[in-house]
Amino acid sequence: MIADADTLLLYGCGREGLQMRALAMRLYHLGLNACMVADMAAPPLGNGDLFVVSAGPGELSTVTALTKVARRDGARVLFFTATPDAPATRLADHVVNIPAQTMANDQGESKRSILPMGSIYEGSMFILFEVMILRLQALMNVDADDMRARHTNME
Repeated sequence: MIADADTLLLYGCGREGLQMRALAMRLYHLGLNACMVADMAAPPLGNGDLFVVSAGPGELSTVTALTKVARRDGARVLFFTATPDAPATRLADHVVNIPAQTMANDQGESKRSILPMGSIYEGSMFILFEVMILRLQALMNVDADDMRARHTNME
């Protein structure tokens, strides 16, 4: 799904968005055409493209709206969440459940972590995404030197 996409456009709110940005960078290092929704140079999505989105709590108005636009224009949707039964996930072609505490369930009886707000979900995203990149790297036969050659020289 990811390796086959012509264009990958990624989105997440808040700190989830930071993890999605890290994933977009790694996908770019693999040689894929990946960028974030809010990037000024982001292309339109259509047939053959993939919208990769995260909504740990499941329902965020911007996530739902952007997912509807992606679907309307023919893109497939890969949805990361800790709430796989949320209504917005029904718009996705594939849902990845990250079973971790989010900001939506970090208080009262449901609190399971001393970390604040959605930190467990966000940290889980990072680890999952790095493992995904390793799998894609092998699938696409991309070595570390190829990835390093795509790293910016403007740091």
